Amino acid sequence: MTIRVLVADDQALVRAGFAVIIDSADDLEVVGEACTGREAVSLARELHPDVVLMDVRMPEMDGLEAAREILRSEGPGTTRILVLTTFDIDDYVYGALRAGASGFLLKDTEPDELLAAIRVVAAGEALLAPSVTKRLIAEFARRPAQERVSPAELEALTDREREVLAIVAEGLSNAEIAERLVISPATAKTHVSRIMMKLAARDRAQLVITAYESGLVSPRKTH
Repeated sequence: MTIRVLVADDQALVRAGFAVIIDSADDLEVVGEACTGREAVSLARELHPDVVLMDVRMPEMDGLEAAREILRSEGPGTTRILVLTTFDIDDYVYGALRAGASGFLLKDTEPDELLAAIRVVAAGEALLAPSVTKRLIAEFARRPAQERVSPAELEALTDREREVLAIVAEGLSNAEIAERLVISPATAKTHVSRIMMKLAARDRAQLVITAYESGLVSPRKTH
C-alpha cells in the first residue's frame, strides 16, 4: 500500500528536494505541494494524504495552526502531521505535538531517516526521539500545574494501563515496555492500543501529552 504524502514548505527548493527523496521510495508518493499554511489546509482537505510534512514557519498561516486545522477537519485516525523545521527550540516541539502532530524532525535529517519517519507516522506510531521527549519533560516542568488537564481523564484506565501509560511517557517502544514489565511485546501492544482507545488519543504522542498534563507523570521523576 502506497503512503500518500503532502509536502508543505514555503521554499520551492526545499519542497522539490523532499519530493525527490520521497518519490524515490517505492512505497511513498508525493500527492501535492503547498507553499503556505492556508494552501496546506486546502490541499489536505482535497487530497486526504496519509502524512503531511509541515514546516513550522509558513506564510499566511503558520505550520502549527495549519496542523490544527487539518486535524480538526480530517478527524482522528486519518491524516497525520510530521513537523519539519530548522529550529530546534522547545516551544516548537511542545507546540507541534500539542497541535496534534505525530512527529517532529529537523530539516537536516538524513534522507533515509526522513523516509523511515514518514513510515512510522503513517503506521500510527509517534516519532518521539529521546531528545524530543526530554524537551517535552522540560516544558512540562516549567508549566504551572493549573494549566494541566484534570486527572479525571485517566479514570477509565486500569492500574496496569496507568503503569503502561507512564512508561509510554518516557518514550519507550512496545518492545521496551514488554521488557520493563516482563510481558510479551504483543501484550504491551494490546495495552497501548486499549489506552489509546479509552483516551481517544490519535497516537503515542498524544498519550505522552495526556500523561504529563494529567499529572500521572511528574517531570521531576523522569530521567
